[in-house]
Amino acid sequence: MDHPNYPHAQAPGAPVRDGIPEHGRIPKYYAVKAQIGALVDELGEGEALPTERDLAVRHGVARETVRQALRELLLEGRLRRRGRGTVVAGPKLEQPLSLASYTEGVRRQGRRPGRTLIGLDRFPCPPALAPEIGLERGEPVWHMERVLLADDERVGLESTYVSVARMPRLDRDFDPDSSFYSYVHERLGIDFGSADERIETVLATPREALLIGTPPALPMLLIHRVSYDTGGDPTERVRTLYRGDRFSFTTRLGGNER
Repeated sequence: MDHPNYPHAQAPGAPVRDGIPEHGRIPKYYAVKAQIGALVDELGEGEALPTERDLAVRHGVARETVRQALRELLLEGRLRRRGRGTVVAGPKLEQPLSLASYTEGVRRQGRRPGRTLIGLDRFPCPPALAPEIGLERGEPVWHMERVLLADDERVGLESTYVSVARMPRLDRDFDPDSSFYSYVHERLGIDFGSADERIETVLATPREALLIGTPPALPMLLIHRVSYDTGGDPTERVRTLYRGDRFSFTTRLGGNER
C-alpha cells in the first residue's frame, strides 16, 4: 500500500514518511524545521542562514518556534554558529570503528588532523585501571589528554593511559600533535592486534565542554577502548569524547550465521 509523504524516491537513510506520523499531526516547530532543512540543502557549506526574525516572518510563526527548529538542526550538525549568526555546516566526519588511528580517519576525508596537548602526567596506577592495562596497583602509568582537531576545529577530547615501563620516554620522544599509533609502531616496534570497544552517548562535563568549545547540552559520543598488541597484552586504555554534531561512525559487519 502506498502512503502519502512516502515518495518512492526517498533516500534510504531518511526517516520514513519524513518523520510525519500516520495521523498527520506534527508540532509546528517540526514543520518549520523541515522547511528550514530544505533551505539548508539548497545552500552551500558556510553560507549564512536568514535571521531568526526573517525566518519567523517567512514561515508565519513566532521567533521561539524558529529557535526550537534551529536548536535541533544545530544539535544534528546541519548548522553551526558563526559569530552572532548561523551558517550551513559541512558533512560529518566519518570515523571507522577499527584499529585505524584518528589521524588516518580524518585524512581519508581530505581534512587536516591535529591535536592540542592539555597535559601529560605520570602517577601510580589506581586499582580500577590496573587490570585494564595489565599493571599492578601502584605501578607508574602515563595519562595523556589531548583536544582533537580537524582543520583547526575542535571536535573531541582524548584521554590515553599507558604503562610507563613500556613507554618510558613518552614525555621526551613523542610529539603530542602527531599520531600515537604511529609512534607506538615506528618508535617502539609495537603492533596493535585487537581492541575491545564500547560506545555510549553522554553529555560533556563543564570542563570537557570548555575544552572542546561546545555547549554542555550538546550530545557527545563516548568511546571506551582497551587495545592489545599482537601478543594479546594490553597496550592502552583510551577514553575519547567526540562531538555528536560533527561525527558519525562506520563499520563493516561480517556474514556470520545468526
